[in-house]
Amino acid sequence: MPPIIVAENLSKTYRTGKVETQALRSATFQVDRGEFIAIVGPSGSGKSTLFYLLGGLTSASSGKVLIDGVDFASLTDAERTRQRGEKIGFVFQRFNLLPTLTARGNIELAHEIAGTRKPLDESLLQHLSELLRIDGRLNKRPNELSGGEQQRVAIARALISQPAIILADEPTGNLDTDNSDAVLEMLRRASKETGQTVLMITHNPEAAAIADRILYVRDGQLSTTPPPPRVSRLAAMKQTV
Repeated sequence: MPPIIVAENLSKTYRTGKVETQALRSATFQVDRGEFIAIVGPSGSGKSTLFYLLGGLTSASSGKVLIDGVDFASLTDAERTRQRGEKIGFVFQRFNLLPTLTARGNIELAHEIAGTRKPLDESLLQHLSELLRIDGRLNKRPNELSGGEQQRVAIARALISQPAIILADEPTGNLDTDNSDAVLEMLRRASKETGQTVLMITHNPEAAAIADRILYVRDGQLSTTPPPPRVSRLAAMKQTV
């Protein structure tokens, strides 16, 4: 079976006036269906840029990404939006829940946007809400939910249409240990029980440890092996004095 994600020489350069910043440099890798991949790197390393490129939320400066055999760059904006809605579920660090809707309303809206043309699976919604411990909170608006509850609603929103791929950007970054464990368990279940492919951006090595495979990003470069520890400038100064 062909890989569900293929990145070939993927690069992204941002321009501000005459200043260019290369956020990602010639990243090449593949992800198999049902794999749970952790993408690890410090702030500013390029991992969030990779997240946006894989999700079709921004365009590459060079190289390409194939999602389930489709090159998103070859699509019109409308086609890209449709493909993204059908195939990818997003989990953002800051939840991105609509404040005027209840938890249930946010989940239902995600299902509508996905454009699956299938009615909302009430049994799946009940199953997800019980697993994520939000079944008693579905009628609450985001401002009535804790941070952990909001993130678990965001997970349910990403899973409700059963997309082939789940992209999670620092899904445990703002959570305590118990809520982090619940979110990671649900992502692991999505991979192992339903065969969904999960790519999780994280700077947390403990969170990354539950993945099948880890990719490391530093200074825009992707590697399958962890980079050597970096000595800070202050530490280097101390050693030379």
